[in-house]
Amino acid sequence: MKKTLTAVLLSLTLAAPVMAKDIAGVKYPDTATVAGKELKLNGVGLRKKAIFKVYTLGLYVENPTQDATALLNADEVKRVRMFMKRDLKKDQITEAIENGFKKSAGANMPKLQARLDAFKAAIPAEVKEGQELNLTYVPGKGTTVQVTGGQSIDVEGKDFADALFSVWLGKDPVDGGLKDGILGKED
Repeated sequence: MKKTLTAVLLSLTLAAPVMAKDIAGVKYPDTATVAGKELKLNGVGLRKKAIFKVYTLGLYVENPTQDATALLNADEVKRVRMFMKRDLKKDQITEAIENGFKKSAGANMPKLQARLDAFKAAIPAEVKEGQELNLTYVPGKGTTVQVTGGQSIDVEGKDFADALFSVWLGKDPVDGGLKDGILGKED
């Protein structure tokens, strides 16, 4: 009986949504409403390159989990909210995302290339410290790319969303510590 109760409590603890978090001075609320769905904060992380803080990232999902594969496979609404901690030029952002995207897309890259090009075109010439980039996947609609003060575009296909979200959640993520953070594995 004790073992069963312990197992139930442990599973509830692991499945519980993360509460609002602050990371590197950026506050991420515990929920976000997207397409009529209330998403829960799965976790937050900080992308560093050498000694520089590049951006913070919050992952919002319908069903929080620490299982990256489950998050990628779920055909549910999900959002990455990226808050820039430094000024970056378009080529710095797009090159980093494209490199991770190509790793995760693998053999599917040829059929995703035109959509990746459209995505890259939506990134402004420069993203300033303090600006946000939101990447939101909605089943049946695709991925909406929104930059504070910039244009917003939709890129169709779950295959595109899977490759994009794999930049942070895939087997070879851009930053392992960031991946652990958005999976809720770090406090």
